[in-house]
Amino acid sequence: MGVITLTRVYDDDGKAGRGPRFLVERLWPRGVRRADLQLSDWLKDVAPSNELRRWFGHEPEKWDEFRRRYFAELDERPEAWAPLRQATAAGDITLLYSARDTEHNNAVALREYMTARQAKLVPR
Repeated sequence: MGVITLTRVYDDDGKAGRGPRFLVERLWPRGVRRADLQLSDWLKDVAPSNELRRWFGHEPEKWDEFRRRYFAELDERPEAWAPLRQATAAGDITLLYSARDTEHNNAVALREYMTARQAKLVPR
């Protein structure tokens, strides 16, 4: 499995990370031009649902419950993160996100989810 790098779109110079670059946000980041991100793909459906996103509101005290609910959404939609699974099987990837909080956001949770799920798929 490849390495999953996280990069905040507002701190991105287009050279951060390695491999294909995926925006994992439901909404397009404000003030960012598509050409500036040099995306491989924008995976809206891998982002948390609008309801979950609004509920969380980037409040760190809700982080554990957010992760639990987000992981349940991802379990229900394996096709949403299949492109990421396939890309990491081939090598390194970069997940782009827009949140200010670099420790409590959906990209952090998604990387955790993918790492845990893919570890179960790799024969030992």
